[in-house]
Amino acid sequence: MGTEGNPIFLSKLATRVKELRVKAGLTQEEVYNDTGVHVGRLETGRRDFSVSTLEKICDYFQISLVDFFKGIK
Repeated sequence: MGTEGNPIFLSKLATRVKELRVKAGLTQEEVYNDTGVHVGRLETGRRDFSVSTLEKICDYFQISLVDFFKGIK
């Protein structure tokens, strides 16, 4: 995945991913070890990511895609 996405929207997605991780009391390394998703790269907001990656994140944090997007401010 590249950086072709909307930077403002990507920043919001990045913030949401970090919010979920921090709320769960997890480090980036712990999430990576459990999922194989390098959330550190996502949390910068500079990289676009796939729907399948987003699904992995939602499954990991046990939330729906709807709940993920509801949490975006």
